[in-house]
Amino acid sequence: MKRKLSKLQITLRRTGAVSVLLVFCGSMFSLAYMLSRWFYRTHHVSWSDYILQLINWGLGLLFIVVMWMIIGILVLPKQRKVWNEMLDALRRIAKGDFNVVVDEEGRYDGQIGHIAQSINEMTQELKQVERLRQEFISNVSHEIQSPLTSIRGFASTLQRADLTVEERMHYSAIIEKETTRLSKLSDNLLKLTSLEADEQHLELRSFRLDTQLETIVLACEPQWLEKELELDLALAEAEIVANEELLSQVWVNLIHNAIKFTPVRGSIKLTLAQTQEHTIVCIADTGIGMTDEDRKRVFERFYKGDKQRTRTTEGSGLGLSIVQKIVDLHQGSITVESRLNEGSIFEVRLPRKAE
Repeated sequence: MKRKLSKLQITLRRTGAVSVLLVFCGSMFSLAYMLSRWFYRTHHVSWSDYILQLINWGLGLLFIVVMWMIIGILVLPKQRKVWNEMLDALRRIAKGDFNVVVDEEGRYDGQIGHIAQSINEMTQELKQVERLRQEFISNVSHEIQSPLTSIRGFASTLQRADLTVEERMHYSAIIEKETTRLSKLSDNLLKLTSLEADEQHLELRSFRLDTQLETIVLACEPQWLEKELELDLALAEAEIVANEELLSQVWVNLIHNAIKFTPVRGSIKLTLAQTQEHTIVCIADTGIGMTDEDRKRVFERFYKGDKQRTRTTEGSGLGLSIVQKIVDLHQGSITVESRLNEGSIFEVRLPRKAE
C-alpha cells in the first residue's frame, strides 16, 4: 500500500524539482560560456560584447534543447510503458475484470503514483459492488426458486385422479400460499429499490406517533391473541414530523417480527418517549433472541439468521433492510440488543424536527 505524502513533503519535492531544473539550465549556460570563451581565445574575432553575449545565450539555449531531447529519448520508453500499463488496466476493468492492480511494486511516484493509486482504489470499490450484485442475484434466485418448486410440485399432484376433495383443497391452499409469498417478495424488492433511488423524496407532515402505534397494535390483535401474548404499551403523547406511510411500515415490520419470534404466552413491550431532540420507540420481546453474529448482520438483505432456529418461520429476509432504509431516510437510527433465548430489543431514534 502506497503511503500518502504530507503537504510538507509535497512542497519539498516540488522545491527540489525546481532546484534541479535551475541547476540544469545553469550548467548548460556555463558549458556554453566556457566553449565560447575557448573559441574566442583560439580564433580572433572582432564582434562587440553585445553580440558575444547573444551568442553565449543562444548556444546555452541550444544545449538545453539538445540535452532535453536526449533525456526525452531515454525516458520516453519508460513513460510509454507506464501509460500502456494503465490503459491496459482500464480496458480490463471495462470488460469486468476487477482483479487489476496497477504498480503493485510501488515503483511510480508523484502524479503518476497518485493516478495508479486512484485506479487501484476504484478497482476495489467496483469489486465490492460486483460481489454485492452477484450475492443479491443469488439470493433473489434462491428465494424465487423455492416457492416455484412447491407450486410446480403441488400443481402436478393436483392432476392425479385419485385425490379426494380434501386433498385437492389442501394442495390448492399451499399453492395459493406460495404465490402470495412470491407476490410479497416482489413487492419488497420493488419497495427496497424505490427507497434506494437517488430521487427518493419524503413527503413530511405532522402527526401523532402514539396514535399510529396504537392503531397498528390493534390491527395485529388476531396474531398476538392467537399466541396468547401479553402486550404492554407505554406510549407518551408524541407529535412528529415524518412520512406517516413509510413509518407505518417500520412499526408493522418490527411488531410482526416480535410476534413471530416470541413463543406462546410470551410478552412484548412497546414504549414511546421523547427527549428534547429525539423521539424514541422501543419494541422489546421475550422471544428466541439472536447470537452476536446474527445481531450484527440482521439488517443485511436476505439474512435470516440461524436456519436451525428460524426453520419454522417464514420471510424473505428483506423486512429489516427496508426498515433500516426508511429510518435512514428520516435521518434517524435503529439499533438492536439481543441475547440468545432471552429476547430482543429494537430501538428506533428519530429527530423531532425534520431537517
